[in-house]
Amino acid sequence: MTTKTDRSMNVVGLVAGSLFGGLLAGGLLHEYDTIHNALVLEDLYVFFVMGSAIAVAAPLLWYLEHRRINTVMTGPLELGRSKPERHHVVGGALFGIGWAIAGTCPAPALVMLSSGAWLSLVAIAGIFLGLYAREVQTKASIVAGDGEGRGMPVVADFGK
Repeated sequence: MTTKTDRSMNVVGLVAGSLFGGLLAGGLLHEYDTIHNALVLEDLYVFFVMGSAIAVAAPLLWYLEHRRINTVMTGPLELGRSKPERHHVVGGALFGIGWAIAGTCPAPALVMLSSGAWLSLVAIAGIFLGLYAREVQTKASIVAGDGEGRGMPVVADFGK
């Protein structure tokens, strides 16, 4: 049974996701050529976009956590911290390889689909295949983040 809180969270997620998708599309970050040109270092635009996002988000998140600000969905903001481990490096390398091959990552792949680029379904299938392989490999449920700290279960639960 869906509660009022569940519906509110879904609306917040839909609005935030739509705004984020609009920003990605507006910045042409769903275009293969934009990503390809960044990865071959012909145009550093994508890296400047990522860097500016980090430059804004990092101090803001630190400030909000320091002030013990409550989030819309889960209460006080608590950022997870972990030391880099082998699985972080391996996961990052696999993500980078997939990004280089497909010219997209999860959010832009959905923006590509919404703009009518049907080939994005191949990338989206690859994303779900990767999630499934990770679950099988670790024999653990998929959680948001790397599973360290307070992981929130992901809606998709493969094979259970």
